[in-house]
Amino acid sequence: MSDRPARPFVVAIDGPAASGKGTLARRLAERFRLAHLDSGKLYRATALVVLDGGGNPADQATAERAARRVDPAALADPRLLGEAVANASSIVAAIPAVRAALLAMQRDFAAHPPGGAQGVVLDGRDIGTAVCPDAAVKLFITASTRARAGRRLRELRQRGAAAIYRDVLQDMKERDARDSGRRVAPLMAAPDAVTIDTTGLDANEVFEQACDIIARALAARGR
Repeated sequence: MSDRPARPFVVAIDGPAASGKGTLARRLAERFRLAHLDSGKLYRATALVVLDGGGNPADQATAERAARRVDPAALADPRLLGEAVANASSIVAAIPAVRAALLAMQRDFAAHPPGGAQGVVLDGRDIGTAVCPDAAVKLFITASTRARAGRRLRELRQRGAAAIYRDVLQDMKERDARDSGRRVAPLMAAPDAVTIDTTGLDANEVFEQACDIIARALAARGR
């Protein structure tokens, strides 16, 4: 019998903006005692470094330098939630050199879960297709564009922003186009991912569906 430690149990969650994947990932990590990484925050942190330096998020050299300067401790910065940072993050995420710079950080997290956890939950746009293609569980969380725009609008207004639905919807469509159309690791469901459309579901219904999928995978693993 091999005494090699079991590979970490990896849950990859992908999906477009405001699909609900971030909230779901946090809840699943807590439920199954797994470490959690919101990979989108790595790109937001990169964007914030660029913006703080007065740079252009579309400038490849500037964005790559920023990605290599990202400090994991900065992922808790509340400024990462701003719309300007969100839009800039979608721009820097389309730059291959930025993705390459952050790829190793994500894979290292998956291979070496912090805090003694036996596995991880990573959420983003390309976790199941590029970052962790061998993940034990792959989920693709999606919803209609209008539903996602409505959710984002509510989030913004809860933060006190004077947001207009028409503008939020247009921004959502532009971000979707950038995320899906980029040359490297575009937003897409992995062939073996389970897709959950959250348009007509509440957060608890989505959570229960995902819990069932993960529980079955853990049982099959013999945990």
